[in-house]
Amino acid sequence: MSITREDVLHLAELSSISLDESQIEPLKKDLDNIVNYFSQLDELDTDNVEPTYQCFDMQNVWREDNIEEFEAKRDNLLALTVESEDNQIKVPKVL
Repeated sequence: MSITREDVLHLAELSSISLDESQIEPLKKDLDNIVNYFSQLDELDTDNVEPTYQCFDMQNVWREDNIEEFEAKRDNLLALTVESEDNQIKVPKVL
């Protein structure tokens, strides 16, 4: 696959960068080299290779979800606030 001038300009537009005329050709060559480097992966025989989803063995650690009583009571906490309404702390609007 060969990178064209239009490909470079399209990538520049998608990336929201502006390119000078002098930058297009060197970038085209660099991108072409990158694509050719990755195309070497096409030469690998991967017929009997399982896909790797994870590099090391991990498992979720599950625990029981127990509801525990909190030390502070709602009424005590609301009493510490400057202003409350409907059992909730009232704060200034933040925009």
